[in-house]
Order: sequence, then structure tokens, then C-alpha cells
Amino acid sequence: METFRKTDHRPQKISYEVTALLWLADAGDQATRIVPVLDYGKTWLEEPVLSRIEATPRMAEEFGRALAYTHAAGAPHLGAPPPGHTTDGWMGEAPLPLLADGGSASWGQYYAKYRVEPYIDCPAFSQTDRERLHQFAEKLASGVFDHDQPALVRSGEVSRLHGDLWSGNVMWTPDGVTLIDPAAQGGHGEEDLAMLGVFGCPHLETIRDAYAEASPLQDGWRERIGLHSLHILIIHAYLFGVSYRSDVMQIVKKYG
Repeated sequence: METFRKTDHRPQKISYEVTALLWLADAGDQATRIVPVLDYGKTWLEEPVLSRIEATPRMAEEFGRALAYTHAAGAPHLGAPPPGHTTDGWMGEAPLPLLADGGSASWGQYYAKYRVEPYIDCPAFSQTDRERLHQFAEKLASGVFDHDQPALVRSGEVSRLHGDLWSGNVMWTPDGVTLIDPAAQGGHGEEDLAMLGVFGCPHLETIRDAYAEASPLQDGWRERIGLHSLHILIIHAYLFGVSYRSDVMQIVKKYG
């Protein structure tokens, strides 16, 4: 078996990825395949090299159902880290606040404070943009957009998210879809579904429809896709600059 080793001089970053992969892999037999951790140390992680094949509708349908069961494996609260990880996380090279105790924050309060506001004061945005983003964060926190978790998620829990589910982290292999490079956390299942479409994904609607059949979503979920895309897009603005500014501000205009 061909393998490769990922290295990083920051032990906390390796810890986050290892614990995230193990947590997602522990979601159960019906859940999504996760690339296995073959070995790891403080500053490295070894994984198998995955073979790729062309995506098919059947694989997409299986993936959609499996993702629903990954989310249904649950997390104790919004922003929960993978078990065994005790610091904040990362989404790519962006810092990602994680919460040892979720308290009683609603989804809107959490999303505004931890998934939008930390990334507003970056060079991608003008002062006017920042003011509009802070105003939108206040609207989020008001609860006007709050909505239920997918149906399979147990009462009192939240979804167990991959957390960085853009199409580049979805590997179409001979064994089916396998996910790599997570930013796993407790969150809302609709966020992973939204991320899949941000940069395009094969058979996207088949994936989403299969998910919704396995774990029905609250009415209006398609209208919330842009809202749940805001986090990954503001992260990209934070990391890569002004080229993502218009995507972020279009969402603010649509929902603001």
C-alpha cells in the first residue's frame, strides 16, 4: 500500500487532524468513509494514498445517505472539538474557535460569534463592509434564522460535522466516497451540505436529495444554503483576500 506523510511544526494542528479523523471514523457502519490514520506523531500524520475514479450518481446517492448518518452520530454542542483535542482548531490555515463548553447559545448566536465575527477585520473588507458584516452578525444572533437540526440528529445534540466539506476533500474511490482533511466540530448539518456546492461537486443535487431523504431537513433548507456557505467564504476572504469579498457581501445583501 502506498502511503504519504503530512507534516506540520505545530503539534496542535496535527492533534486536531488526527482526533478529527478518528472521531468521524467512529460515527458508525452507515456513516461516510474516512481516510484512515495509519500512524502519527507530534508533528506528522501518515495516511494511505487513495485511488480515484469517476463519480457516479449511485456513489453520490450512497454518499448523501452516509453523510446523514455521520451527522447523526452527534456532538454534545455547537463548536464542540473532537474528543481528545483541547485547543482551537484550523480550517486550512485559518484559526477555528472550538468550545469545550457550548453553554446555551442558539445556532445564530454561535454562528455569528464564532464563525463570522472572528474573520471580519481582515484586509479583504472595507470599513463599510465591516460595518455591514457586524450588523449582519447581530441579525444572526437575534435568532431570526435559527432552525432545527436534521431529523436523525438526537434531541439535545448537534451534528458531527466534517467542517471543511468542499469538493476537494471528497475523494471518489473504488470503495465509494472517502473524506479527507476535516475540520471536525459540532455544528449544523446544513453547513456541510452547503459547503459541498461552494466550488462545485459532481452530482451535487443527488447527494443533497439522498441526504434529505435519509434525514429530513426543516422546510426552507434550500433557501438557507447561502447562509450556511457564509463561513467557508469568509474564511477564504480571510485567507486569500479581496477576490472572495463579493461572494461574502452578496450573502449579506441576500439575507440582510
